[in-house]
Amino acid sequence: MIRFLRIKNLATIEDIELDFDPGFTILTGETGAGKSIIIDALKLLLGEKASPDLIRTGKSEASVEAVFEITDRSQLPEDIELEAESQLFLQRIISSQGLSKSYLNGVLVPLKKLKELSEKLIDIYGQNDHIFLLDNSNHLKFLDAFAEAGELREKVKQAAQKVRALIREKTELETKQKERAQRLDFITFQIKEIEEAELRPGEDDELLQERSILKNSEKIAQLVSSAIDISYESEESLIAGLKRVENIISELTTFFPELEAGLGQLNDFSIFLRELVDNLIKLRDKYTPSPERLEEIEARLSWLERLKRKYGTTIEEILKYLERIKKEKEELEKSEEKLADLDREIQEAFAVYQKFARELSALRQEKARILEQSIEKELSQLAMARARFKVEFKPVKPSLEDLSTIRELGSEEAEFLLSPNPGEELKPLRRIASGGELSRIMLAFKVLGKETERGKTLIFDEIDSGIGGKTADFVARKLQQLARHHQILCITHLPQIASAASSHFRIEKKTEKERTFTLVKKLKDRDRPEEIARLIAGSCLTEASLQMAKELLQQNSSRN
Repeated sequence: MIRFLRIKNLATIEDIELDFDPGFTILTGETGAGKSIIIDALKLLLGEKASPDLIRTGKSEASVEAVFEITDRSQLPEDIELEAESQLFLQRIISSQGLSKSYLNGVLVPLKKLKELSEKLIDIYGQNDHIFLLDNSNHLKFLDAFAEAGELREKVKQAAQKVRALIREKTELETKQKERAQRLDFITFQIKEIEEAELRPGEDDELLQERSILKNSEKIAQLVSSAIDISYESEESLIAGLKRVENIISELTTFFPELEAGLGQLNDFSIFLRELVDNLIKLRDKYTPSPERLEEIEARLSWLERLKRKYGTTIEEILKYLERIKKEKEELEKSEEKLADLDREIQEAFAVYQKFARELSALRQEKARILEQSIEKELSQLAMARARFKVEFKPVKPSLEDLSTIRELGSEEAEFLLSPNPGEELKPLRRIASGGELSRIMLAFKVLGKETERGKTLIFDEIDSGIGGKTADFVARKLQQLARHHQILCITHLPQIASAASSHFRIEKKTEKERTFTLVKKLKDRDRPEEIARLIAGSCLTEASLQMAKELLQQNSSRN
């Protein structure tokens, strides 16, 4: 439950602090006083999208802080640590630049972390929530949530997706089948053309290098001949000169033994030079001018270029394309077999879908009866004692001939029917329920099953719109009942509901020095009759309205 809330620089709120008690708390005030700002602040704290327009004029940032008391540790994800006394501290700061920062126990966290916590800590019900009842698509969702059918519903969804995916695959294969012969001939020709080329990665670079050598073969021959002549063939060649130097050094070693090492170095250099000459001679013999070889290279390069224009910019890409069309050819050749396999897989997947859909339908049917009884019980406590409620199912028979019948939601639709008064037939909610009835039905839906939970904060934002009199009394009692297990925060304009609370805040708006301020005051017991009287009689308080307010407070205090 929420124990402390601070709002700073948000809309007309400059800086307010609220200490909340367990049980049933009421917030009242004139229309436009700023009650909704408090709800908006809590929504921001729990991850709702923020806008810089919310920041109070003249301020650079707004902030919302709250301390929650956690009575059930299992409410929270395992990775969240609690402060002392089982407290959880949340903070949200919004800057005028549109930036937002979120803190959990003083540590900066992603906004999604606060969103994860929101459904664990607080449920907020607005005055327009009953509109959800008018959309039939929400009825099945509510029923499944009530039936705790999430896991089974997910199985139905996945099974439906698998069936549809297989059918789409079969349709695509059948379409290809019609073009199979033409496509098969075409890629067979491509495979043959590429394979006949006997491509080798890097071959084009090697050919380009060889072509460059052949085109410059005369110049290369001259250079090689010159190098051979200088190194070996001329009378003054390097090898002959080295031999003479070696003989001279050999004689000198008789007198200077330390020159012996130089003889080895001269010998090594002589060996290196002879190897170089051998390589040069081989080059001269290998790269003699060959117009025939040059023509072969030009033809090969031209062929490779044609293949590149058709199948890829490099030989590597062409070879990858070859592997791809080989695989396609194999698939096309096996398409008949694949179609047979797909038919079998579709039937198997469809059988699985039907099985899960039947299980989900059976669960829905079972839980629908319990829901009907539970809603009627709740409505009986909200001045609709003889109302009848029913969940009507409309089967949608799954068929492989119509993909729209293989639904992720299962094999039926559901609609809520109501007979608010004896003698009236059951009819869809959207056609017969009044605004006040819808508010009560919505309250019944929202609180259904909440008695089994503990410690959560339930916020009701003017859900009593459109009701009054005895119905307001019944709603007040229902909220008191919920307050035994939950912290209830309720914004209301009805004195019957306001007087039922054990804690009361008054919200008002004041203007000072041309600035508007929203102020919040926690009323003491002696101050509450005047506020309840204001809800009864408006701004013109009378002794009669004050007396009525006191009587309402006294009656409700005996119930708390």
